[in-house]
Amino acid sequence: MLLLLAEYLQQFHKGFAVFQYLTLRGILGVLTALALSLWLGPWMIRTLQVRQIGQAVRNDGPQSHLSKKGTPTMGGALILTAIAVSTLLWADLSNRYVWVVLAVTLLFGAIGWVDDYRKVIEKNSRGLPSRWKYFWQSVFGLGAAFFLYMTAQNPVETTLILPLLKDVSIPLGIGFVVLTYFVIVGSSNAVNLTDGLDGLAILPTVMVGGALGIFCYLSGNVNFAEYLLIPYVPGSGELIVFCAALVGAGLGFLWFNTYPAQVFMGDVGALALGAALGTIAVIVRQEVVLFIMGGVFVMETLSVIIQVASFKLTGKRVFRMAPIHHHFELKGWPEPRVIVRFWIITVILVLIGLATLKLR
Repeated sequence: MLLLLAEYLQQFHKGFAVFQYLTLRGILGVLTALALSLWLGPWMIRTLQVRQIGQAVRNDGPQSHLSKKGTPTMGGALILTAIAVSTLLWADLSNRYVWVVLAVTLLFGAIGWVDDYRKVIEKNSRGLPSRWKYFWQSVFGLGAAFFLYMTAQNPVETTLILPLLKDVSIPLGIGFVVLTYFVIVGSSNAVNLTDGLDGLAILPTVMVGGALGIFCYLSGNVNFAEYLLIPYVPGSGELIVFCAALVGAGLGFLWFNTYPAQVFMGDVGALALGAALGTIAVIVRQEVVLFIMGGVFVMETLSVIIQVASFKLTGKRVFRMAPIHHHFELKGWPEPRVIVRFWIITVILVLIGLATLKLR
């Protein structure tokens, strides 16, 4: 929106041309989203408290979590608001990738909002039934997948790229739709499973989102892409503005979500942010790198799968409780220790993911 204004004002003063630079708009995106989060955060927390929109806590979970009962939730709406406003202000709104990522984020956020609303407002412990949750995730995930497939402008946009193997690329054809579906829906649910401790999910999301922003910038520049042997995806560079907004909004939310949390993001935030990461990774053809950088999300998801499979097949549990962050809590780790150690693991994994830019 402001980019259009800057383009108009260039005819009066050439200095406005500076807003054409992606790096500047990325920085402004971070600052705008961060400022919005910090400004709106206290008002949103007070509103949630007045309306008694508080977190329900499982009685069979760690006893330390009982004190969290009643903490305002659905704070993910703050993150999505900051991301949407910042993106609409600073991104090129003629770019199809900006709209598909923004649409996926808000639509998955809507699924989470309905789930949270039923749990917190209607006091329905089941929330949105799983079959309906996965149905709508599938509808929106497949919708995004088909859109990206049908609008692909060159073969590389539907080719599987394997890091470390510069000469290996696998044309997916219609299989691109299937892969995209699993990446978007899988990422959405993985982040949602991770969101169980104060700040545990949001900072890894910020770090992975920031790293994906670097991939977007490089993939959208033909010279950098050619030099680094990564896919050149015209227009993908504009997504650095969205990624920057995600980073700013996430850091602003972390200000209130850090231990002990004043507000939780709820499904409205977790489902949306996970879907956003998956969609961006698909666009820049870095699904495998997302799997690496989001290793904490993968670990949390696998712990649930292993726990359920083991109990159904053998009647025994592998972990004291799943997702795995609860396992470490029940082993005696204080909550802040679990959180920070998972953050450290994410830092290492993100650096490994970024290292693949040169190791090809």
